[in-house]
Amino acid sequence: MGLLEDKVVLVNGGSQGVGAAIVRAAAREGADVVLTGRRPEIGEALVAELADAGAKVSFVRADLADPEQARGSVEQVVAAHGRIDCLVNAAGLTSRGSLLETTPELFDTHMAINLRAPFFAMQAAVTDMVARKAPGTIVNIGSNCAHGGPPFLAPYSAAKAGLAGLTRNAAHAHRWDRIRINGLNIGWTETEGEDAVQREFHGAGDDWREEAAGRLPMGKLGQPDEIADFVVFLLSDRSGVVTGSVIDWDQNVVGAQD
Repeated sequence: MGLLEDKVVLVNGGSQGVGAAIVRAAAREGADVVLTGRRPEIGEALVAELADAGAKVSFVRADLADPEQARGSVEQVVAAHGRIDCLVNAAGLTSRGSLLETTPELFDTHMAINLRAPFFAMQAAVTDMVARKAPGTIVNIGSNCAHGGPPFLAPYSAAKAGLAGLTRNAAHAHRWDRIRINGLNIGWTETEGEDAVQREFHGAGDDWREEAAGRLPMGKLGQPDEIADFVVFLLSDRSGVVTGSVIDWDQNVVGAQD
């Protein structure tokens, strides 16, 4: 029996990066997995890959910047499967902007993807769980930038700080419904998206991963598959009663200094 055997799991932002790793891990642990993304060709390719291995996975196209589509992602899962047991909010936008350089448009985009989308997806998922009087679990993928972040990630840091607060608020509000809601503040992680960001915004070359690894305590960036295993644990009954925890999943210790 897998950790998520017969669970219906939605991974928003599940077509690539950390989200795709979570989809793979949840499918491996026996879940019926639905993933969302904006680009069908990427999402359907992941579905085909996992279906060939016998996994139960499907794709829903959604632009999560639209709150109706964020809610709709959950509603489509409920319509297809009769319920939702687990939700992972893994979609994220990391485009750069400092306090002085950020436009209202960039600020609103960060809030739409990094905070508003999780809010309304959670709203729809908890609505289904409460209506069925059934327990459920939610994991929000945050960032260690919620503690402050670098100057060039001002709107991103603000949105992720909001997501951490939302996670705790919702967990407290629905603890008596047996709905457990936790967050993972991940650090610098090796993904396709991070590769694109490093090249676009920081002029990085092909060896940027090796250079970065040499500056990190564990000698490597965070790995999506390792994060995914932790998320699956939090979604599963093996994580017990834990709720309202926003865990720093990183190799740098917040608040400590040499």
